[in-house]
Amino acid sequence: MQTPFLSWARRGAATFVATAIAAALSAQAPHAAPAADWRQGATCYEVFVRSFRDSDADGIGDLNGLTQSLDYINDGNPRSTRSLGARCLWLMPITESPGYHGYDPSDHYHVARAYGTNADFKRFVVEAHKRGIKVILDMVLNHVSSEYPPFQAALRDTASPYRAWFRFAPKAGPLNRWGQSNWHKSPVRDEYYYGFFWQGMPDLNYEKPYALAEMKKVATYWLKEMGVDGFRLDAVKYLVEDSTHVDDTPGTHAVLHEYAAHVRHTKPGAFTIGEVFDSTGTLLTYYPDQLDAYFAFEVADSLIAGVRRGDARGILAPVLRMQSALPAVRWAPFLRNHDQPRTRSELGGDAAKARVASFLLLTLPGLPFVYYGEELGMIGPKPDERIRTPMAWSRTAPHAGFTSGTPWEPLGADSLEANVAAQDGIQSSLLTLHRQLIHLRAANSALGRGTLVPLKTNNPAVVAFLRRDASGSVLVVANVGSEPAVQSSITSGDHMFPAMRVHPRVLFGDAELSAVRVSASGGVSAFITVAAHAGVILALDPQAKRPTR
Repeated sequence: MQTPFLSWARRGAATFVATAIAAALSAQAPHAAPAADWRQGATCYEVFVRSFRDSDADGIGDLNGLTQSLDYINDGNPRSTRSLGARCLWLMPITESPGYHGYDPSDHYHVARAYGTNADFKRFVVEAHKRGIKVILDMVLNHVSSEYPPFQAALRDTASPYRAWFRFAPKAGPLNRWGQSNWHKSPVRDEYYYGFFWQGMPDLNYEKPYALAEMKKVATYWLKEMGVDGFRLDAVKYLVEDSTHVDDTPGTHAVLHEYAAHVRHTKPGAFTIGEVFDSTGTLLTYYPDQLDAYFAFEVADSLIAGVRRGDARGILAPVLRMQSALPAVRWAPFLRNHDQPRTRSELGGDAAKARVASFLLLTLPGLPFVYYGEELGMIGPKPDERIRTPMAWSRTAPHAGFTSGTPWEPLGADSLEANVAAQDGIQSSLLTLHRQLIHLRAANSALGRGTLVPLKTNNPAVVAFLRRDASGSVLVVANVGSEPAVQSSITSGDHMFPAMRVHPRVLFGDAELSAVRVSASGGVSAFITVAAHAGVILALDPQAKRPTR
């Protein structure tokens, strides 16, 4: 079927003008990653192993089930869109823990029995690497489980060498700045220990060298012995306290600097990314020489808020701030993660809004992360267990193909809709959008690596920008409104466009573009029509010059 835009393009109704944004590219050049850097144009995928796929009918997802499903994540064929095409896989904690989520580790060296064995993990890593997937393991540096043997030894014996791994005091310390106490009464004697999150998670004490030395050993084990490619570091804001100041302290920055240096020395090229749930201003204090990257929470919140209200104004502000300060491979945009209500739940269950939110995420600079099931539009409100429900694979198999047993947590009520089999091969599905855009992002250098240049629009529901690198330019336009954006104008500033003329070519989506004009001062204006909650990507191909007579 011929789209309105293709009809227009073939009629030759207009030509477009592309530009090299020399100043912006020059500003980024000192920070550019090596050409072989796997992060360039990549997308990462976050998985909760417990909820991904069960191979042994016990109702709990496991490593063998994940290994069997790797072709869904990336089948190793960059020319195929049968898989998502994700180039890295972040696993939520997989080691022994009394909690179902794993963020209270009791043994750093062994895979949780419910997930399999260390040998299963090694086989999984081999299979992931065969497909070009980097394996990023969730590492909890801030705290351990109260069942962690060294903590139990320190708790019960004041002469234990493990006492220095934790913080003990004869009385509770001062309240934090929110007026709360992070000190907990010992169950065995008249003293207190420190744990920021709750009594079941005592913090490690990084004011002394012993805990950090142990966590370096843990990192070495997983990098060298188990073959992982890096770590996602949980809750790194809270590593070192300073009286009532519990987050973002100089001591925390020093620990991260030393830990990351150890990781890089142990396995050159290993990747570290941290969770700093805070504003962009605070986040920037964690650069330039600590972890490799951090999640851009303010970008995530801006995307969700703009799509929710149907107003694109302000969506790009935190993106531009990150871009101006850092190379794209050092920050990670996302929509939602395992601690937050899922995107579609945040957007009132509206699948069309979830679609345009995902479109924007996958067209921005940075290293985007997608939480499992977001590519299907899974519903997931609080409490946390409902954000982490099992993946739905089939419309007919018991429990949607997740398990033949009884699932550890009931599937979402939308599992027949937010389902791989239900969306596979459907052109309009959210799954198809993710497959197409993740592969396009990897294949198109301008979209995957290029600098973002914002454009002006006269419609508050429309956001437009260029992605540009030395290979060329792509134009990205999204309508976050509930009505079609009819003949919305797009304009650039002056002195941005050279005289080179180009033809627009549709890479993704459907739009009608017309009445393109180039001013004598090097600015451009155009009019575009985009459907409600939709996006379009246009390549700006140079137009061949007509021969002169």
